Amino acid sequence: MQALVSFLTSFGVIILALLALASSAIKIVQEYERGVIFRLGRLIGPKGPGLFFIIPFIDRMVKVDLRVVTLDIPAQEAITKDNVTVKVNAVAYFRVIDPSRAIVAVEDFRRATYQIAQTSLRSVLGQSDLDELLIHRDEINQKLQRIIDEQTEPWGIKVSIVEVKDVELPDTLKRAMAKQAEAEREKRAKIIHAQGEFEASQQLTAAARVIATEPATIQLRYLQTLTEIAVEKNSTILFPVPLEFMKAFAGMLDSKSDTPAQG
Repeated sequence: MQALVSFLTSFGVIILALLALASSAIKIVQEYERGVIFRLGRLIGPKGPGLFFIIPFIDRMVKVDLRVVTLDIPAQEAITKDNVTVKVNAVAYFRVIDPSRAIVAVEDFRRATYQIAQTSLRSVLGQSDLDELLIHRDEINQKLQRIIDEQTEPWGIKVSIVEVKDVELPDTLKRAMAKQAEAEREKRAKIIHAQGEFEASQQLTAAARVIATEPATIQLRYLQTLTEIAVEKNSTILFPVPLEFMKAFAGMLDSKSDTPAQG
């Protein structure tokens, strides 16, 4: 009886050991992952996605995520080409395109990409003017993307997008820029006002020429003005009569007085 118990115990231990060995040999990798296999320290290559087997205690697997990684680059203080101190933060998007190189060529590809992005951001800021940073930001983004991608390419990393998010300026520079913007607005307002005055004077000059050649136009304008002011019912209107009307009326009276009476 004791021998049977010992046999069953040994058999159970063997079964558990086999199950543990089998579970360590079976590997499952997701669709967005790859498993980089090392056999006795030697690179075999990536496997997956899906189910596959490795040799326990001989093979070692390292999972690598192939999805796009969002990397926040914290605010970096730098001096621009025109000697302005600014703080700029950015965001970078990258992904692993060669899992084997991402594991073998660099110790920690995420940390290495982060450090490269920080130093590249400071370098590009030092080579750019403030106006270029504020106005031509797309060009700086493309330049950053190209520089970071060139340095991470040997690691099997592809940097697809780099975007500068916020640019923090000194308070003194903000006040100076606000004054400059206000002066520009006043300048445009004065130019527009001067253009309006010039166009109005041209129209008045043209109207004066028409009136000089056609005296009847002044009478039409006179009647139009009377029509406009007649709308105001509560106003007292002084109606000036042209001198020509008075002369014509006086002439009519003189002609009547000269006519002899019949009888």
